[in-house]
Amino acid sequence: MTATATRVLVLNSGSSSLKYQLLDMHDGSRLAVGLVERIGEETSRLAHTPLATGGAKRETEGAMADHDAALKAVAAELAADGLGLDSPELAAIGHRVVHGGLKFTEPTVIDDAVLTEIERLVPVAPLHNPANITGIRTARALRPDLPQVAVFDTAFHTTMPEYAARYAIDVETADAHRIRRYGFHGTSHAYVSRRTAALLGKAPSEVNVIVLHLGNGASASAVAGGRCVDTSMGLTPLEGLVMGTRSGDIDPAVTFHLKRVAGMSEDEVDELLNKKSGLIGLCGDNDMREIRRRIEAGGEDGARARLAFDIYIHRLKKYLGAYTAVLGRVDAVAFTAGVGENAAPVREAAIAGLAEMGMSVDADLNAVRSDEPRLISPEDSRVAVAVVPTDEELEIAQQTYALVSA
Repeated sequence: MTATATRVLVLNSGSSSLKYQLLDMHDGSRLAVGLVERIGEETSRLAHTPLATGGAKRETEGAMADHDAALKAVAAELAADGLGLDSPELAAIGHRVVHGGLKFTEPTVIDDAVLTEIERLVPVAPLHNPANITGIRTARALRPDLPQVAVFDTAFHTTMPEYAARYAIDVETADAHRIRRYGFHGTSHAYVSRRTAALLGKAPSEVNVIVLHLGNGASASAVAGGRCVDTSMGLTPLEGLVMGTRSGDIDPAVTFHLKRVAGMSEDEVDELLNKKSGLIGLCGDNDMREIRRRIEAGGEDGARARLAFDIYIHRLKKYLGAYTAVLGRVDAVAFTAGVGENAAPVREAAIAGLAEMGMSVDADLNAVRSDEPRLISPEDSRVAVAVVPTDEELEIAQQTYALVSA
């Protein structure tokens, strides 16, 4: 890597999508951002914004049969802005990989052996790792000479002690099938916990933080001195908080009951719990803005939305209480991601009634909308309550650049 190579391309490959950002690690600025949707369908869509030139968003539509075609289209857009993949300023490509198991505890330069191990983890991440692998293969084919780095969603949570990571099932069976709690959203939890410490003017090692990553997918983590000691998601992203379409915590016997009594297949139960549960299952909406609108409108429809909201908040409170007990001392609670950053009523309701735990929210501060990290608790609050916008792409870029620079 040359001294002038300070750019990192971050790729987040989904089953039919490709999100990307090009960042300059000299100052962390974004040079370009974009998204390819509906890959493999009759008509794909690419939205590209060249931030470096101040240009307007460009949108194109056309058939993109696979991720190879999609990434080549992205490369062409970048080249049109003088930011091509062949630029000597490009230091590396960083890939988001959802599941790294226990083997990958930090960002890792990808070679054939690493790719083989990521493939071995497909059974515990069947919805995510295959798409991540496709993106890696495509990028390696386009730039085989360039360092490619995998940054794992699970890595931040590998510091959990065994008593937090293990399920209480037969040890031999669990070990044989790699059944344990891995946790997800790790790049977000790592980034937000560090930014929260900085907001308090302290080092991460001095601060205990409960991070609430609340988007369509949602997770909580207990971070003690910069290290994750517990998190709400488990073997898969289904466990934990109520989410947009996922149930979160549920009695495992529900699955047996549905198979025996309702005659549902394994695939039908899987789809129910992952795609037809959570907020959308409770009230037919997984958009918190629409749920709040329905609550304010009142009536029977509003009552159904209110129940969904109350169940969502109740689960949040349970995890806030549990993680306060796990940490012993809580210095801050940080809300992040789409709902956490933008839904003031969610933050207010989640903290309401927790004054005895040292947590409270200032209504005026909570109502402020901003893209900057900020405190929303009163000055005399024992526990700081913060809103900290997450930046998973920057976190991936920083970890990637640190590794290839070293």
